[in-house]
Amino acid sequence: MARQPDVLLVDGYNIIGAWPELERLKETNLEEARERLLHLLADYQGFTGMEVYVVFDAHQVAGSRSAYKQHKLTVVFTKEKETADECIERLSGELRKRSRSIYVATSDSVEQHVAFGKGALRLSARELQLELDQNRRQIARSLKDDAPKSRNTIDGNLSLDARMKLERMRRGEK
Repeated sequence: MARQPDVLLVDGYNIIGAWPELERLKETNLEEARERLLHLLADYQGFTGMEVYVVFDAHQVAGSRSAYKQHKLTVVFTKEKETADECIERLSGELRKRSRSIYVATSDSVEQHVAFGKGALRLSARELQLELDQNRRQIARSLKDDAPKSRNTIDGNLSLDARMKLERMRRGEK
């Protein structure tokens, strides 16, 4: 049986409130803070191969639950009268399968304990931010190491005879 990808369940507003960059952004534009979080987590998902769910509280907003894909992330707004904590608990139970780990990213200690009791692994907002920073440094280092040291032109790989023939063709000579 093929191994299922690990799952990261993120308490969106908890993380936004815990990361200084997003907290400052939230003060002026909550939507922009959400988008920045989703962008960062999409990079994280791409680098780690984890399946990432980002859950936002909508328990004080009338209407039904909505879920959609954005940047290959699953974004969930909870249903009316449901908290993000309750949704994360439910999802961790639904997504738990053999050969897969479930991680819950939140700094809410009660939620961490409940998630741990349901078999999920805890990840604080600070730990997640440190992992994201480390992944970004690894990506930057990898890109720097893969950068060509010099131009790789076809001209440098051709014999003098072949270059002369091509030059004559370019000039229209026979």
